[in-house]
Amino acid sequence: MNKINGYTEEEATGLIEYIYSGKNAGKTLSYLFETYGKAHSRAKGSVRNYYYALLKQKNDERVNRILEGKNLSAGEIRPFTEEETDEMLKAVLTERSKGVSVRKAIMNVSAGDERLMLRMQNKYRNLLKKQPDRVAKAAKEAGITEEKTFLQRKLEREIDALYARLAVDLRRENERLRGELEKLRSRLGE
Repeated sequence: MNKINGYTEEEATGLIEYIYSGKNAGKTLSYLFETYGKAHSRAKGSVRNYYYALLKQKNDERVNRILEGKNLSAGEIRPFTEEETDEMLKAVLTERSKGVSVRKAIMNVSAGDERLMLRMQNKYRNLLKKQPDRVAKAAKEAGITEEKTFLQRKLEREIDALYARLAVDLRRENERLRGELEKLRSRLGE
């Protein structure tokens, strides 16, 4: 069996046909990777990585034959420079310090540019996960308190919800006691 990067030639052809047809029908690549992956018991990320690896194999005749006439291409991956990363990080943290979600903060910083927004979102998540010290440093340099962890935010929400429930219970108890007090006063006044 002749394989191209782990897929049989037939599987590679099937993937390319699926992507080509889906794109012509207006579907997003993300959607196509996910649905193809589910249909063929492969992870969405694995399908995506295979697709882009396939597009880069310009010197393989089999790949050229599969791609012929499809007009499929992969854009150049342009990584953030160190300066761009620091600027983006400070801008997102500044927006986050105003109380907005990560998604909204990144949308504001990217000025609605969807491709840039996706790049920033991926970079920001990667930084939070793999370079928390860099995030803390950027926050400190921007004069912003450090980003809270997911568990810290979850705990704060649970505490807030508990206070809200207690407040409702206390309000009800207070109303009940006022009613009892009024009854006692009216009996004593009689």
